[in-house]
Amino acid sequence: MARDSGQWKGKRFIRGGRAALRHAKYQALTAAGKAPKVALVAVMRKLIVLANALLKDARPWEPKLA
Repeated sequence: MARDSGQWKGKRFIRGGRAALRHAKYQALTAAGKAPKVALVAVMRKLIVLANALLKDARPWEPKLA
């Protein structure tokens, strides 16, 4: 989400989605010995790959129900 207004450029941040899942993945990677920034980039890449797959197939996000 961008916090922009006119010429003012604000900080961007992730809002919505499954924060608990992102946090769990990040914690698992750091517990496995990955550096914090490496873990963060791995989580971001996973989200981008998923978003690209959805866009390629022109389908909406549908969470799996257990």
